Amino acid sequence: MTHPDSYLEEVTQRARDAGVQLVAFLWCDNAGVIRNKATHIDNLPGRFTSGIGFSSAMQALRIGDVLEQVKGMGPVGEFRVVPDLDTFTLLPYAPKRALALCDLVNLDGAAYSACPRTFLKRMIAQAADRGLHMVSSLEPEWTLATKENGVYVGADESAAFSSIGMIAPMDTIDDIVTAMTEQGLRIGVVHPEAGHGQQEISLMHEDALRAADNQIIYRETVRNVAWRHGYYASFAPKPFKGQSGNGCHIHLSAWDADRHENLFSAGDEPYALSEMGQHFLAGMLEHMPGLMALTAPSVNSYRRFEAGYYAGVFNTYGPDNREAAVRIPSALRHDRAGTVNLEFKPSDSAANPYIALGALIAAGLDGVARSLPLNENLNVDVDPAALSQAERDRRGIARLPGTLAEATAALEADQFLLDALGPALSTSYIAVRKGEAKFFDGMDAQAETDLHFFRY
Repeated sequence: MTHPDSYLEEVTQRARDAGVQLVAFLWCDNAGVIRNKATHIDNLPGRFTSGIGFSSAMQALRIGDVLEQVKGMGPVGEFRVVPDLDTFTLLPYAPKRALALCDLVNLDGAAYSACPRTFLKRMIAQAADRGLHMVSSLEPEWTLATKENGVYVGADESAAFSSIGMIAPMDTIDDIVTAMTEQGLRIGVVHPEAGHGQQEISLMHEDALRAADNQIIYRETVRNVAWRHGYYASFAPKPFKGQSGNGCHIHLSAWDADRHENLFSAGDEPYALSEMGQHFLAGMLEHMPGLMALTAPSVNSYRRFEAGYYAGVFNTYGPDNREAAVRIPSALRHDRAGTVNLEFKPSDSAANPYIALGALIAAGLDGVARSLPLNENLNVDVDPAALSQAERDRRGIARLPGTLAEATAALEADQFLLDALGPALSTSYIAVRKGEAKFFDGMDAQAETDLHFFRY
């Protein structure tokens, strides 16, 4: 959004009044890693306009900062990260610092073709062209841990939703909630999850771009506050073998342009999904194999996809079915029409939230544009794994990709998703994912887990 110079002056003065010395310019790369450089307060006005430079190679880096071979993404050239002034945030856990979330731009100020945030904005605009205002929330799970003799250990051994899981990290969680609230994040539900040291703080729905921005602020807040309390916080999809993995379910709904009417709602029944909502869901289901490379994009992600872990292993949907890949959540009684949404489950926080959310919107819009019918054979009211293989075959229920290599191949075969991403973003993204699949192939499971634990 373009602001008058007076707004830039206002933001700069806010930073000075708060005693800020450094402002971090944050963005998320193709590997799902949050990157940043910080500018000193004295340089802030100019940097807000011109941005900070990064090597063009950055979007070709895989986990471990190894460069994949992508044309135009080598040692020569750079892009600039230019902050969106609306995302400027003072950091309660670091009083001398602030952050702003950035778009990647060329030297002339035009959008960089491999910018994930610009991709999401483009998909939001395409939805708006159809009269759809996209609303979303991302629902991350994460693990609090200590490190003993070089080994990560969960902060507790609590059962899912047990009040015991609220005791050990109580001060940490309270400080995280406070820090999130002070940064404008609206808290929904707070609870311990099933894994050792596993926690979840859900956020309320926001406009789609704000929801993706919130995921970056969320990850930064949890990790920083946890660190100050002596904990490591990991968003890795499978931080501990034999324990529940960390998902990041994505909730989506579409509203009219004024955000007065939920266009996914078809009435007062708990699962009343409109015809348009059904088309949107059908599009997500059609593109789901390729979507997996974008929403569950790490090698570690695929250790989470086991039946019984609510991860979404088969290409199915169902009302309040937590083993289906897409759940149609029951609407809340206090606002039935307003709370109808779709929950995409095979996703985690290794994903770049702009890419994941943008791709889901693109897939849903494809279903709407083509008036795709919703396949009732994929509607399940049991765990799909409990169906016989013959029954799954009869209904066309298939297992989703079981490895990153399989998911990446499915993405390469989905021309619609490739076109939506655009050549620069899709080419660099696929190169990064292929590089990671090759690097981790045959690696010891514990070594793989350790490498992912503190990257996310």
